[in-house]
Amino acid sequence: MARVLVQNLNKIYDNNVHAVKDVSFEAEDKEFLVLVGPSGCGKSTILRMIAGLEEITSGNIWIGDKLVNDVPPKDRDIAMVFQNYALYPHMTVFDNMAFALKLRGEDKQVIKKKVQHAAELLGIQDLLKRKPGQLSGGQRQRVALGRAIVRNPKVFLFDEPLSNLDAKLRVAMRSEIVKLHKQLANTMIYVTHDQVEAMTMANRIAVMKDGIIQQIDTPLNIYNHPANIFVAGFIGSPAINMVEGRVESDNSNLLFSSEDFKVQIYPEHQKLLISYVNKPIIMGIRPEDIYDARYDSMAEFPQQIETICDLVEPLGSEYHVVLATSHHNFIARLEPKELPKMNEKLTISLNMFKAHYFDPETEQCLV
Repeated sequence: MARVLVQNLNKIYDNNVHAVKDVSFEAEDKEFLVLVGPSGCGKSTILRMIAGLEEITSGNIWIGDKLVNDVPPKDRDIAMVFQNYALYPHMTVFDNMAFALKLRGEDKQVIKKKVQHAAELLGIQDLLKRKPGQLSGGQRQRVALGRAIVRNPKVFLFDEPLSNLDAKLRVAMRSEIVKLHKQLANTMIYVTHDQVEAMTMANRIAVMKDGIIQQIDTPLNIYNHPANIFVAGFIGSPAINMVEGRVESDNSNLLFSSEDFKVQIYPEHQKLLISYVNKPIIMGIRPEDIYDARYDSMAEFPQQIETICDLVEPLGSEYHVVLATSHHNFIARLEPKELPKMNEKLTISLNMFKAHYFDPETEQCLV
C-alpha cells in the first residue's frame, strides 16, 4: 500500500482558467480521503492528475516513495472507478473484471482466483456469466469496483462513482465501499459533491472551493469547527443558519445584536470576541442547536427569541421548521412533540454554547 503526497499542485488550462491553485495534501497509507466541493471546484481535475490522465501545470505528485509526474498512468499502480461504469457491453462480467489481468499476461488460474475473490467480496459471484446489459445500475457499479479490486493497486481513485444511482442504492453502495476499504486496507481517494457521502465515508475530508482546499480534517472536526463561512455552509443538512449582527457590551456581558433580537454570548466565547465590540460579525447556528423553548433542557446555554412559524416539513422522526423574525429566517430541526402550526407564534431557544462567529470581511471562523 502507499501514501499519496500532493505538493503545490496547479492546473491552468489554455484559456487561462486556473482550475487548481497551489493545492497540497497527503492521503496517508490505508486512509480513505474524500475531496468534496461544488461542481467546478477542481476536485476531479486533481484526481485525474493523480491518475496521470491530466497534465500537471506545476507541482509534484508522489505515490509511495516515487515521484510520478512523468510516469504513464499504467505504471502508477492505481485503479480508477468513474461515474460512468465504462464496461465492455459485449463481454461477460467475468471477462470485464479479468480484462486488465489478461493484458498483463497473468496465468489463467490466478485470474480466475482473483476474479472469484473480488466477486465474492462484492456479492456478484452469481452474475459472472451475464453481460452488462442484463445488470441493474447497482450491479454494474459493483462490476466496475470488482474490475479495480482484482488489480490490487496501491491506490484506488473514485470519481463520483455513485452519482448515477438512485437515492436508496447510493446509501447501500456507500456502505459497501466503506466495508471494502476496511477489508482491503488500500489507500483510497474519493471525489464527490455530496457532503453526506463525504461525512459518512471519509477518514478525513478536504473541502474545496474555486480550486483551493478550504479545510482538511476529520468529518466531525469539520462539522464542529469549520474554518470559514463556506465550509460551515457547505457541510451540514439542513444548512447552518447565518445571521448578520454586531457585538455589543452591556458592561458585564457581551451580546450578539441583530436588527430584531439580542442574545447573550456564551461566557467563554466572550473572551475571544472582546476585540469585536461595536463591530459587525456573523453568527452561525446549526438547525439542531435551535429548540422549542418549552423543551430546551438539552441546550447548554439557551437564549430565547420570539418567532413565527413559517413552514413545517415533516420527515417522520424529526421535523424541519422554518421560523421567522421580522428580518431573519431560521431553520430548526425539532422533535415531533407539540409542533407549531403555520403562522403560530413560537418562542425558541438558541443554544449559544454551540454558536459560531465569523469575521464578515475575511469570512474566517473566530469561534
